[in-house]
Amino acid sequence: MRRAAIFFALVFWFAPQVLAAEINEKELRELVREEIRALLNEPGAFDQAISRGIENYILEQRAAAQREQDEQQRARLENMREVDASRDHILGDPNAPVTLVEYSDFECPFCKRFHPTVARLMENNPGKIRWVYRHFPLSFHNPGAQQQAEASECVAEQSGNDAFWKFVDAIYERTTAGGNGFPLHGLRPLAEEVGADGDAFEKCLRSGRMAQRVHEDIEDAKDMGVTGTPSGALVHRNGAREFIAGALPLEELQKLLDKVSP
Repeated sequence: MRRAAIFFALVFWFAPQVLAAEINEKELRELVREEIRALLNEPGAFDQAISRGIENYILEQRAAAQREQDEQQRARLENMREVDASRDHILGDPNAPVTLVEYSDFECPFCKRFHPTVARLMENNPGKIRWVYRHFPLSFHNPGAQQQAEASECVAEQSGNDAFWKFVDAIYERTTAGGNGFPLHGLRPLAEEVGADGDAFEKCLRSGRMAQRVHEDIEDAKDMGVTGTPSGALVHRNGAREFIAGALPLEELQKLLDKVSP
Protein backbone atom coordinates (compact mmCIF):
# COMPACT_ATOMS: atom_id res chain seq x y z
CA MET A 1 0.00 0.00 0.00
CA ARG A 2 2.81 2.40 0.95
CA ARG A 3 4.66 1.63 -2.31
CA ALA A 4 1.51 2.45 -4.29
CA ALA A 5 1.13 5.67 -2.38
CA ILE A 6 4.74 6.60 -3.07
CA PHE A 7 4.24 5.83 -6.76
CA PHE A 8 1.19 8.10 -7.04
CA ALA A 9 2.94 10.78 -5.02
CA LEU A 10 5.88 10.82 -7.40
CA VAL A 11 3.67 10.73 -10.48
CA PHE A 12 1.60 13.72 -9.45
CA TRP A 13 4.54 15.53 -7.87
CA PHE A 14 6.40 15.61 -11.17
CA ALA A 15 3.49 15.72 -13.61
CA PRO A 16 3.34 19.54 -13.80
CA GLN A 17 7.08 19.77 -14.42
CA VAL A 18 6.97 17.09 -17.09
CA LEU A 19 4.06 18.78 -18.84
CA ALA A 20 5.64 22.22 -18.56
CA ALA A 21 8.73 21.22 -20.53
CA GLU A 22 9.99 18.35 -22.61
CA ILE A 23 12.06 16.21 -20.22
CA ASN A 24 13.79 13.10 -21.51
CA GLU A 25 13.96 9.87 -19.52
CA LYS A 26 17.47 10.46 -18.19
CA GLU A 27 16.62 13.96 -16.98
CA LEU A 28 13.42 12.69 -15.37
CA ARG A 29 15.30 9.95 -13.45
CA GLU A 30 17.80 12.49 -12.18
CA LEU A 31 15.02 14.86 -11.19
CA VAL A 32 13.33 12.08 -9.22
CA ARG A 33 16.59 11.20 -7.44
CA GLU A 34 17.21 14.81 -6.44
CA GLU A 35 13.71 15.25 -5.09
CA ILE A 36 13.87 11.98 -3.15
CA ARG A 37 17.16 12.99 -1.55
CA ALA A 38 15.68 16.36 -0.60
CA LEU A 39 12.57 14.73 0.81
CA LEU A 40 14.57 12.24 2.89
CA ASN A 41 16.54 15.10 4.43
CA GLU A 42 13.44 17.11 5.36
CA PRO A 43 11.42 15.73 8.32
CA GLY A 44 7.80 15.00 7.40
CA ALA A 45 8.16 16.24 3.84
CA PHE A 46 8.02 12.75 2.30
CA ASP A 47 4.71 11.96 4.01
CA GLN A 48 3.36 15.31 2.90
CA ALA A 49 4.36 14.54 -0.68
CA ILE A 50 2.60 11.18 -0.49
CA SER A 51 -0.57 12.83 0.85
CA ARG A 52 -0.38 15.50 -1.82
CA GLY A 53 0.07 12.89 -4.52
CA ILE A 54 -2.92 10.89 -3.32
CA GLU A 55 -5.04 14.05 -3.17
CA ASN A 56 -4.00 14.95 -6.72
CA TYR A 57 -4.83 11.43 -7.86
CA ILE A 58 -8.33 11.70 -6.37
CA LEU A 59 -8.85 15.10 -7.99
CA GLU A 60 -7.74 13.73 -11.34
CA GLN A 61 -10.16 10.82 -11.04
CA ARG A 62 -12.99 13.23 -10.28
CA ALA A 63 -12.01 15.40 -13.24
CA ALA A 64 -11.96 12.33 -15.50
CA ALA A 65 -15.41 11.33 -14.29
CA GLN A 66 -16.68 14.86 -14.98
CA ARG A 67 -15.18 14.79 -18.49
CA GLU A 68 -16.93 11.50 -19.16
CA GLN A 69 -20.20 12.90 -17.86
CA ASP A 70 -19.82 16.00 -20.07
CA GLU A 71 -19.13 13.80 -23.09
CA GLN A 72 -22.25 11.72 -22.41
CA GLN A 73 -24.23 14.92 -22.05
CA ARG A 74 -23.00 16.22 -25.40
CA ALA A 75 -23.94 12.91 -27.00
CA ARG A 76 -27.44 13.13 -25.51
CA LEU A 77 -27.88 16.63 -26.89
CA GLU A 78 -27.39 15.21 -30.36
CA ASN A 79 -30.64 13.28 -29.82
CA MET A 80 -32.70 16.41 -29.27
CA ARG A 81 -35.41 16.89 -31.88
CA GLU A 82 -34.73 19.80 -34.20
CA VAL A 83 -36.91 22.85 -33.79
CA ASP A 84 -39.84 22.83 -36.21
CA ALA A 85 -41.62 26.16 -36.66
CA SER A 86 -44.74 24.37 -37.86
CA ARG A 87 -44.99 22.39 -34.61
CA ASP A 88 -42.99 24.03 -31.85
CA HIS A 89 -44.10 26.99 -29.75
CA ILE A 90 -41.54 29.73 -30.41
CA LEU A 91 -41.25 33.10 -28.69
CA GLY A 92 -38.92 35.81 -29.94
CA ASP A 93 -37.16 36.57 -33.19
CA PRO A 94 -37.63 33.48 -35.39
CA ASN A 95 -34.25 34.20 -37.01
CA ALA A 96 -32.31 34.52 -33.74
CA PRO A 97 -29.02 32.58 -33.87
CA VAL A 98 -29.56 30.87 -30.48
CA THR A 99 -32.53 28.80 -29.37
CA LEU A 100 -33.34 27.98 -25.77
CA VAL A 101 -35.30 24.71 -25.81
CA GLU A 102 -37.05 24.14 -22.49
CA TYR A 103 -38.79 20.99 -21.27
CA SER A 104 -41.08 22.06 -18.47
CA ASP A 105 -43.90 21.17 -16.09
CA PHE A 106 -46.63 23.69 -15.24
CA GLU A 107 -46.85 22.37 -11.67
CA CYS A 108 -43.11 22.32 -11.00
CA PRO A 109 -42.10 25.00 -8.46
CA PHE A 110 -38.64 25.25 -10.04
CA CYS A 111 -40.21 25.82 -13.46
CA LYS A 112 -42.34 28.57 -11.95
CA ARG A 113 -39.13 30.21 -10.71
CA PHE A 114 -37.30 29.61 -14.00
CA HIS A 115 -39.99 31.03 -16.29
CA PRO A 116 -39.49 34.74 -15.46
CA THR A 117 -35.72 34.20 -15.51
CA VAL A 118 -35.82 33.09 -19.15
CA ALA A 119 -38.13 36.04 -19.91
CA ARG A 120 -35.47 38.36 -18.47
CA LEU A 121 -32.78 36.63 -20.53
CA MET A 122 -34.86 37.29 -23.64
CA GLU A 123 -35.30 40.96 -22.71
CA ASN A 124 -31.57 41.39 -22.10
CA ASN A 125 -30.57 39.80 -25.43
CA PRO A 126 -32.97 41.10 -28.11
CA GLY A 127 -32.56 39.44 -31.48
CA LYS A 128 -29.99 36.99 -30.11
CA ILE A 129 -32.19 34.27 -28.65
CA ARG A 130 -35.58 32.65 -29.19
CA TRP A 131 -37.45 30.43 -26.74
CA VAL A 132 -39.05 27.07 -27.47
CA TYR A 133 -41.41 25.55 -24.91
CA ARG A 134 -41.93 21.77 -24.74
CA HIS A 135 -43.81 19.66 -22.21
CA PHE A 136 -42.44 17.31 -19.57
CA PRO A 137 -45.20 16.93 -16.95
CA LEU A 138 -43.88 14.87 -14.05
CA SER A 139 -46.06 11.96 -12.99
CA PHE A 140 -46.21 13.03 -9.33
CA HIS A 141 -47.66 16.40 -10.44
CA ASN A 142 -50.56 14.76 -12.28
CA PRO A 143 -53.35 15.07 -13.15
CA GLY A 144 -52.73 18.82 -12.89
CA ALA A 145 -49.51 19.05 -14.90
CA GLN A 146 -50.73 16.77 -17.69
CA GLN A 147 -54.13 18.48 -17.95
CA GLN A 148 -52.55 21.92 -18.07
CA ALA A 149 -50.13 20.82 -20.78
CA GLU A 150 -52.98 19.44 -22.87
CA ALA A 151 -55.01 22.59 -22.21
CA SER A 152 -52.18 24.77 -23.52
CA GLU A 153 -52.13 22.73 -26.72
CA CYS A 154 -55.89 23.17 -27.14
CA VAL A 155 -55.41 26.93 -26.79
CA ALA A 156 -52.57 26.89 -29.33
CA GLU A 157 -54.61 24.88 -31.84
CA GLN A 158 -57.59 27.18 -31.55
CA SER A 159 -56.06 30.62 -31.03
CA GLY A 160 -52.43 30.41 -32.15
CA ASN A 161 -48.94 30.92 -30.81
CA ASP A 162 -49.50 34.26 -29.08
CA ALA A 163 -52.45 32.88 -27.12
CA PHE A 164 -50.39 29.83 -26.16
CA TRP A 165 -47.66 32.00 -24.62
CA LYS A 166 -50.20 34.19 -22.81
CA PHE A 167 -51.73 31.02 -21.36
CA VAL A 168 -48.31 29.72 -20.30
CA ASP A 169 -47.36 33.04 -18.68
CA ALA A 170 -50.65 33.15 -16.78
CA ILE A 171 -50.34 29.58 -15.48
CA TYR A 172 -46.86 30.19 -14.09
CA GLU A 173 -47.85 33.53 -12.61
CA ARG A 174 -50.93 32.15 -10.83
CA THR A 175 -50.08 28.58 -9.87
CA THR A 176 -48.78 27.79 -6.41
CA ALA A 177 -47.25 24.64 -7.98
CA GLY A 178 -46.75 21.24 -6.40
CA GLY A 179 -49.42 19.28 -8.30
CA ASN A 180 -52.56 21.17 -7.34
CA GLY A 181 -51.32 24.70 -7.70
CA PHE A 182 -53.76 25.72 -10.41
CA PRO A 183 -57.38 24.51 -10.18
CA LEU A 184 -58.43 22.44 -13.17
CA HIS A 185 -61.85 24.09 -13.18
CA GLY A 186 -60.00 27.34 -13.90
CA LEU A 187 -58.56 26.14 -17.21
CA ARG A 188 -61.59 27.09 -19.31
CA PRO A 189 -61.90 30.61 -17.87
CA LEU A 190 -58.18 31.14 -18.45
CA ALA A 191 -58.47 29.86 -22.03
CA GLU A 192 -61.29 32.30 -22.63
CA GLU A 193 -59.25 35.08 -21.04
CA VAL A 194 -56.47 34.65 -23.62
CA GLY A 195 -58.93 34.57 -26.52
CA ALA A 196 -60.07 30.96 -26.97
CA ASP A 197 -63.71 29.92 -27.41
CA GLY A 198 -64.80 28.23 -24.18
CA ASP A 199 -66.97 25.51 -25.74
CA ALA A 200 -64.40 24.56 -28.38
CA PHE A 201 -61.66 24.53 -25.76
CA GLU A 202 -63.71 22.33 -23.44
CA LYS A 203 -64.45 19.90 -26.26
CA CYS A 204 -60.77 19.66 -27.18
CA LEU A 205 -59.64 19.13 -23.61
CA ARG A 206 -62.28 16.53 -22.82
CA SER A 207 -61.44 14.56 -25.97
CA GLY A 208 -57.94 13.84 -24.68
CA ARG A 209 -56.51 14.09 -28.19
CA MET A 210 -53.70 16.42 -27.09
CA ALA A 211 -52.31 13.73 -24.78
CA GLN A 212 -50.35 12.26 -27.70
CA ARG A 213 -48.88 15.66 -28.53
CA VAL A 214 -47.65 16.04 -24.94
CA HIS A 215 -46.41 12.43 -24.90
CA GLU A 216 -44.23 13.12 -27.95
CA ASP A 217 -42.49 15.96 -26.10
CA ILE A 218 -41.95 13.65 -23.12
CA GLU A 219 -40.33 11.01 -25.32
CA ASP A 220 -38.11 13.63 -26.97
CA ALA A 221 -36.97 14.75 -23.53
CA LYS A 222 -36.21 11.21 -22.43
CA ASP A 223 -34.16 10.62 -25.59
CA MET A 224 -31.81 13.40 -24.52
CA GLY A 225 -31.58 12.19 -20.94
CA VAL A 226 -33.98 14.61 -19.25
CA THR A 227 -35.20 13.31 -15.88
CA GLY A 228 -36.40 16.48 -14.17
CA THR A 229 -37.63 19.98 -14.84
CA PRO A 230 -36.80 22.52 -15.97
CA SER A 231 -34.29 21.05 -18.43
CA GLY A 232 -33.23 21.68 -21.98
CA ALA A 233 -30.46 23.25 -23.98
CA LEU A 234 -29.10 26.39 -25.53
CA VAL A 235 -28.43 25.66 -29.20
CA HIS A 236 -26.59 27.90 -31.67
CA ARG A 237 -27.33 27.43 -35.34
CA ASN A 238 -23.61 26.78 -35.87
CA GLY A 239 -24.01 23.59 -33.80
CA ALA A 240 -22.73 24.75 -30.40
CA ARG A 241 -24.88 23.36 -27.58
CA GLU A 242 -25.03 23.66 -23.81
CA PHE A 243 -27.24 21.50 -21.59
CA ILE A 244 -29.51 23.21 -19.05
CA ALA A 245 -30.61 21.42 -15.89
CA GLY A 246 -32.52 23.07 -13.09
CA ALA A 247 -33.73 26.60 -12.41
CA LEU A 248 -30.45 28.35 -13.16
CA PRO A 249 -30.16 31.99 -12.09
CA LEU A 250 -30.00 34.69 -14.73
CA GLU A 251 -26.24 35.16 -14.39
CA GLU A 252 -25.52 31.51 -15.13
CA LEU A 253 -27.92 31.45 -18.07
CA GLN A 254 -26.21 34.51 -19.51
CA LYS A 255 -22.81 32.85 -19.19
CA LEU A 256 -24.08 29.79 -21.07
CA LEU A 257 -25.59 32.00 -23.75
CA ASP A 258 -22.32 33.88 -24.13
CA LYS A 259 -20.48 30.57 -24.32
CA VAL A 260 -22.50 29.26 -27.27
CA SER A 261 -22.65 32.69 -28.90
CA PRO A 262 -19.52 34.67 -28.00
